[in-house]
Amino acid sequence: MSNYSIETKCVQGGYTAGNGEPRQIPIIQSTTFKYATSEDMGKLFDLEAEGYFYSRLQNPTCDTVARKICELEGGTAAMLTSSGQAASFYAVFNIASCGDHVVSSSSIYGGTFNLFAVTMKRMGIDFTFVSPDCSEEELNAAFRPNTKAVFGETIANPALTVLDIEKFANAAHAHGVPLIVDNTFATPVNCRPFEWGADIVTHSTTKYMDGHAASLGGCIVDHGVFDWTKYPDKFPGLCTPDESYHGVTYTERFGLEGAFITKATAQLMRDFGSMQSPQNAFLLNMGLESLHVRMQRHCENGLAVAKFLQDHDLVTYVNYCDLEGDPYHDLAVKYLPNGSCGVVSFGVKGGRKAAEAFMKQMRLGAIETHVADARTCCLHPASATHRQMSDAEMEACGVKPDLIRYSCGIENAQDLINDLAQALESIRDFK
Repeated sequence: MSNYSIETKCVQGGYTAGNGEPRQIPIIQSTTFKYATSEDMGKLFDLEAEGYFYSRLQNPTCDTVARKICELEGGTAAMLTSSGQAASFYAVFNIASCGDHVVSSSSIYGGTFNLFAVTMKRMGIDFTFVSPDCSEEELNAAFRPNTKAVFGETIANPALTVLDIEKFANAAHAHGVPLIVDNTFATPVNCRPFEWGADIVTHSTTKYMDGHAASLGGCIVDHGVFDWTKYPDKFPGLCTPDESYHGVTYTERFGLEGAFITKATAQLMRDFGSMQSPQNAFLLNMGLESLHVRMQRHCENGLAVAKFLQDHDLVTYVNYCDLEGDPYHDLAVKYLPNGSCGVVSFGVKGGRKAAEAFMKQMRLGAIETHVADARTCCLHPASATHRQMSDAEMEACGVKPDLIRYSCGIENAQDLINDLAQALESIRDFK
């Protein structure tokens, strides 16, 4: 499918039905797979043959959908995970372990921030968080001899900052490490980070890719370009024999194109088991088939809502990079020329309490711990996803206590605006 447009890949990528075969991808709802001899299965365990033996590691349905996302991003190998959190964890833990260090943009999803700053720190991995707006000098100063990766989000959730992918990629490569980019909000329809120097891309497929709040999932895609073999001491897990898998050296056996994903599957998926279910992968593929159509409508609605909010006297600020005058507009023009996403964040006069009161008046916008869905939803992060953080920690992530995250669905834009208008009017005299 490499010669086709991304719209065609959304619909037909990853799977081609043979003569008399199902037109839709089959759901292989089986935990196990039968073999004629122990020798046949042994070749699978030795990574000497392709195939399936247990769905905790790989499943045909999941691999089919992973291939489609791989084609959309322009990578060489991909794997599905049970959630976006699992994808972020695997992508980092696949190359960093106890005693190592990672540089990350501070403007990332609150759950990812906690994963890095708390949970993975307990595992002995140290993170340095830098502003996405940092200078090249400040960014380079964050690296250490034991740094193994750099992490950022194309469009941060919920701060909506835009990552300068080239700047972060150049710094990462100058220090001999890969750049990992979470591309959930932009999706490959609106941004393909590999084209700007990223090495690994992750997704919470739960969001726009599924698009219907039907299935949890995540994905990791490898560009297959970063040369791990130039830094064998820095990446021994990829460049030296894995004694837990019969001494295989992943870069030698699978090349740069397959080493990263094969190791993540053979080691991490084997031991942690965060596999996406075949049923969820099937639902994800259904969402992917309309991704290119939905993203256009999400962006149209997002821009219309952002313009309305920008002109409203009760709104103190609006974050939406497609607005002229937004601090990230120039980066959006560069990296997201066809639109960013449908998520808008804003603050209201009266601060945190006014924001909480506003939320109670929404009618079309449902209060949900969700985002990037066909149905409009909204959230007050300080009361939900970021409530475990202090105000200072939230500020570091680009989240103010009064921030409201409003995810425009694919409904009529004027209906959304009317709903926002009545909710804002309800807090006009808020004290």
